[in-house]
Amino acid sequence: MVTLEFHDPSGALEVSVPFAKRLDTLEGKKVGIVTNDQWQAYRMMPALKEMLEKDFPGVEVLPVDAYPQGNLLIGTEETAKAVKASGVDAVIVGNAS
Repeated sequence: MVTLEFHDPSGALEVSVPFAKRLDTLEGKKVGIVTNDQWQAYRMMPALKEMLEKDFPGVEVLPVDAYPQGNLLIGTEETAKAVKASGVDAVIVGNAS
């Protein structure tokens, strides 16, 4: 009789860094968008900005090009400093490929 062993990849991960505190509202908040500039980001991110501003009239969403874009730039100190200097309350990080 053959015995097969399988690895079960499911399981629990220890959370070592908690998520940032969530905003209680978007009213009066300033939001930035950081994009990796991948598939359809040029279309999706401006649409996201437009939808947020339409659905939440009190929110200010910075232009998509307010920060460096692209996989090589979004993780840099330059981008982090630009985000911090812009004074945003929240940042949306997206797109994916």
